[in-house]
Amino acid sequence: MSTTSPKPCSRRATWAGCPEHPSAASSSDLRFLFTLVAALLLIAGPAAASSTGGGTATPYTVTSAEARLEPDGLPAEERRVQLPFRWDQAFPGRGGKATYRIALPAAAAPASEPAALLFAGVGNQVAIEFNGTPLAGFGTLGDPSYDTKGTPFVPVAASLQRTGAAQELVIRTTVQRQRGAALATLQYGTERELLPRYRVYQRWRHTSVIANAAILALMGCLSGALWLRQREALYGCFALAALSGLPHNVDRVRPDMNLPWPLWGVVIAVCYALHIGLITRFVLLVLQRGPAGLVRALYAAMGIAVASAIASFVLAWPALWTAGLVLLNLTGVACLPVVARSAWVERRTIAMVLLLAGVLAILAGMHDLLLVRMGFFGGSDTSQTPRAMFFFVLILAGLVVDRYSRTVADYGALNATLAERVAEREGQLRVAFDALRLQQQEQAVLLERQRIMREIHDGVGSQLVGLLNVVTQPAPDRAVVEEHVKLALDEMRMAVDSLQPTHDDLATVLATLRYRLQPRLDAAGIALVWDVGVIPPVAPFSAQAALQLQRILLEAFTNVLKHARATRIVLHARWQADVQPPRVHIVLTDNGVGLRPTGTAPKTTGHGIANMRARALSIGARLEITAVEQEENTAGGTRITLEWPGAIDCPQH
Repeated sequence: MSTTSPKPCSRRATWAGCPEHPSAASSSDLRFLFTLVAALLLIAGPAAASSTGGGTATPYTVTSAEARLEPDGLPAEERRVQLPFRWDQAFPGRGGKATYRIALPAAAAPASEPAALLFAGVGNQVAIEFNGTPLAGFGTLGDPSYDTKGTPFVPVAASLQRTGAAQELVIRTTVQRQRGAALATLQYGTERELLPRYRVYQRWRHTSVIANAAILALMGCLSGALWLRQREALYGCFALAALSGLPHNVDRVRPDMNLPWPLWGVVIAVCYALHIGLITRFVLLVLQRGPAGLVRALYAAMGIAVASAIASFVLAWPALWTAGLVLLNLTGVACLPVVARSAWVERRTIAMVLLLAGVLAILAGMHDLLLVRMGFFGGSDTSQTPRAMFFFVLILAGLVVDRYSRTVADYGALNATLAERVAEREGQLRVAFDALRLQQQEQAVLLERQRIMREIHDGVGSQLVGLLNVVTQPAPDRAVVEEHVKLALDEMRMAVDSLQPTHDDLATVLATLRYRLQPRLDAAGIALVWDVGVIPPVAPFSAQAALQLQRILLEAFTNVLKHARATRIVLHARWQADVQPPRVHIVLTDNGVGLRPTGTAPKTTGHGIANMRARALSIGARLEITAVEQEENTAGGTRITLEWPGAIDCPQH
């Protein structure tokens, strides 16, 4: 059995270490949980131990045996040994063989009832004979791949027992150096008496070790995941501490390992040294305390302990590993005042919890070092360090829960604050938006007023000025006066039409223009062919753009009425979707006298055509004026082509 070996069995406990971001976390809930578990462990241990000694009848307890001891490299010897007999204490650094002969009292039960043997511990490989008959075996003698664990329970058939005579028990063992082999006390009695004790012992010792290992693995993985996400030293330290503590726990319950001995012993010892040192560092990280010299001393002690563990197995000198354990314990004791100061001077709850856990861990470590490993004060076969280390698992769990709870509370408060700020900002933006919308409405009204004033000034006003110049002459020409009046009326009507909503419908704009011009064309005897195709709604265009388009066409019609002497006007309007960008294509053709000279721009002193080109440019349209080639039965004429690539807002001018 390995509980007395230099491997984990001698393990000593340390107090907790803590992350760099200690959370002033420990609350009353954590203290309550800690106290409850501590009480359960302290009470359950003695209860479990005492339960193995109770019963209606008292089994026979073997406390000595005749032994033949054959250590490697030394002569064999025969002597009587007291149990528990610790091989490593008698022959440190040596393996060998041992044969124990024990005389048991007469049958422990009636001939019809089976008896049993309950070993407190035996190792490493074991073969048992009862009254000259092979009874049980654990592993193969001399094969180091197996190490007997726990408390073996061996039933003895009623037929093997001698009636009225002593029973002869022979136990043969093979031992590997530094593996903690021993023959502890054993009990002989009825199976009915010993089986309940064995089950209680297994439940307390075996099952608790498995549970502790599983919890260490779980919390180690959780801490590792937290470290990967947050890169906080506290979580990384505990992850390493928890995972390095697994080999010792596994070794206490698993009899066979894939690694040969003593290599497996080196792994256990090194991991145990790291486990103890990292737990100590974890305590200091939780408290955010620890002088630089103390931290360096802790790391140095860990390094020395690891080196001593390796050297101990290589040189077959167990005292080196014992010295490493002593050094780790002393380093832990040196860290205890830092925890105590934080607990009693600063009155930190987490420090008080860590102080209690640290004291328990140090006591457990001293127990394992002095009783389990060195065998002082009668020795012991039960390691207490793993139980003490379990408190640090609870502390980490409490820290994680506390930090998570505080984070959730902080996020809740932050969300509430943000909600208030957002509501406040929304109110400010709403007020600003209302003010901006009112300002935009006022600006739109002002701009529309300015546009109407400009249209009246540039359109109706200019015509009235011209009319005024005519009527102030001594002999005004009636026809000229009439023409100016009609132009003034057309300008006024177009200005009024521009105020009407167009709903992006260019066909309506053209139809309105036709409605205004049709009486004048009829009076002049000019036939109008109106060929306007389906024009889809174009991009929203302003009243100014619609007015400029009407003025271009009005100027074209006016030129025909004044100068072309035409009898027929044809207007084609189409939507060209097969070009990029899509555009409105308007063609106005008359059959009048045409341009002079043919094919060139007309020579005139007026500004009509120049105004048309300027207006087209202002709305992004292309205007082309050409002469119509004379054909048979035609006198020629003029063609005006307007291509407008969608509506745009024309600049105010």
